[in-house]
Amino acid sequence: MSSRRSFSWSDAKRSLQADRLQVPAGFLGARGRVEAAARLGKVALVKADGSFDRAGIMRAASEAATAHQARFGCSRGEAMSVALKAAWQAAKTTRAKAAH
Repeated sequence: MSSRRSFSWSDAKRSLQADRLQVPAGFLGARGRVEAAARLGKVALVKADGSFDRAGIMRAASEAATAHQARFGCSRGEAMSVALKAAWQAAKTTRAKAAH
């Protein structure tokens, strides 16, 4: 009797994709803070001509990073990484909504 080993490409691909799609801790909270700041008019993520307002994105990310750092106790660099990812995602979503 020979031993056979089966391999499923779809299972392997799914597990590789699951490794890449991990959301960092505090990401959703940071995105919520960025979106709230944009909704309240504290910052603008997109300019009137449809381009990104990089100063506004950085300001929103900085505020979200401060709150993230206070809550999770991580370094400023880690907090800014999470907050900038969240801010850019929110800005891209805002621009896409404005285009339609």
